[in-house]
Amino acid sequence: MTNQKKDGGNAKGQPVLDVRNLDVSLVGAGQTRVVRDVSLTVNPGETVCVVGESGSGKSVTAFSIMGLLSSEALRCTSGSILLQGENVLEASAERLRDLRATTMAMVFQEPMTALNPVETVGDQIDEVLRIHRKELGKRERRQRVMAMLESVHLPDPERIYNSYPHQLSGGQRQRVVICIALILEPKLLIADEPTTALDVTTQRQILLLIRELQEKHNTAVLFITHDFGVVADIADRVVVMNRGEVVEMGPRDQILAEPAEDYTRMLVSSVPSLVPDTRAENRNEIVLSVKELGKTYSEKGFLKRRRDVAAAVDINLTLRRGEILGVVGESGSGKSTLARCVVRLQDPTSGEVVICGENIAALRGQPLQAMRKRVQMVFQDPYRSLNPRLTVGDSITEGLTNFGVSRDAALARARELMTLVGLSPDVLQRFPHQFSGGQRQRLCIARALALEPDVLVADEAVSALDVSVQAQVLALLDDIREKTGVGVLFITHDLRVAAQICDTIMVMQNGRMVEFGAAADVLTAPREAYTRALLDAAPGRHWDFQHFRPL
Repeated sequence: MTNQKKDGGNAKGQPVLDVRNLDVSLVGAGQTRVVRDVSLTVNPGETVCVVGESGSGKSVTAFSIMGLLSSEALRCTSGSILLQGENVLEASAERLRDLRATTMAMVFQEPMTALNPVETVGDQIDEVLRIHRKELGKRERRQRVMAMLESVHLPDPERIYNSYPHQLSGGQRQRVVICIALILEPKLLIADEPTTALDVTTQRQILLLIRELQEKHNTAVLFITHDFGVVADIADRVVVMNRGEVVEMGPRDQILAEPAEDYTRMLVSSVPSLVPDTRAENRNEIVLSVKELGKTYSEKGFLKRRRDVAAAVDINLTLRRGEILGVVGESGSGKSTLARCVVRLQDPTSGEVVICGENIAALRGQPLQAMRKRVQMVFQDPYRSLNPRLTVGDSITEGLTNFGVSRDAALARARELMTLVGLSPDVLQRFPHQFSGGQRQRLCIARALALEPDVLVADEAVSALDVSVQAQVLALLDDIREKTGVGVLFITHDLRVAAQICDTIMVMQNGRMVEFGAAADVLTAPREAYTRALLDAAPGRHWDFQHFRPL
């Protein structure tokens, strides 16, 4: 999906969006500015990508444009935001409601939180028409909603119309959010990390869809992302932000191939290569052996026949001490089911999970509890996996004290772990909300290592992190593997991440293993068509970010 526009998006005429010298400040905090002197434009039919680390001001800028800032926390203190020549900072609340959906619209990062869980998809899309197109009758509104569902290539629009959000996949939910945003054909679409949690094939479909709808309606797109692969595929121009300021902007090829600022060069060079380094064969002892593992879910509703869904079928793998084994595949391929069965958060339907010679799939009660210290898990969202009411010191020492370690010894171990993950021991008295996303993930890794496990399962542990923090966490995991010898089962949908950190890779599709081998072999010379399709869908696959050039 290489972007074909070569002029850098220099469309003639008035820009759809013109942000001039925007300042956003904290309310009641001495007017501390979180966004400073930001200026950018987006022309009709143009895609402008805003990139930068977490906390750089990307989302605050987007929320300012939409008029969605919390008045109790943030406010725009200077500058202007011109939407087709109208300053939205001077618009009344009623006028802002009219502009949203009709002239500007937004697609949020997490579709499940953007959709109402107790209303059907059809009702939620129809609501936009009921509010903004009162002249339309119920039948005409339904026709428009069905046409919109078809335009975003959703299968069986009638079923989708009557479904609730939880009954759809992540990619389908994101398409529904795009329907809500575009049904009134707004002139400006703001997309805030809309593909972050999606696998590469679904991500590619969403990006193609946005491009298709953009070309059809000549929509201006402001796309916020930390994924430079996405930038390489869709951007006309790029705006780089750091600590609330614009540090560099220009055409895509200029920013990616010839970045002028050190900060931009750091971001671009942090993007992992799709070509892994050749690693020596690991001949250490086997710490995890999965044999013919199967997991079947049974679904049965009121007045419905029982339906069995095979989430994992005959999975076989081995993990050696000090090895990182990557498990890749699309959403629904069975990756997370495998991870949860390995740590016994779910009971396998069949097969064995052997950790250091003990089949934990057959254990129950106290023997299972005793084995839990041998396998620990790092989850995707570090904020939700830490108790917000406990200090991080209490969270890290909880497992140790549960297994009989004294409080003093547990605290001493926690201080050692802080040093291991690159944090100061002084932070043990803080609470999770006082840390950045990358720091919270380091804390989760420390907690998982507290019991000195033989196997560490990381389930999408870096997917929500920006590229520079992601690079730091991956380097940390690699360093920990070297120092402790822990075997790591690394679940990911990001093939670049897999290439950077994994020794071996297993590819899953529809609950089955379709390919297994050394990372260099699987990612450079895949045997299976499905693996080749995953690689073809990887964003930015035509760019060598390490050397600032297209391939």
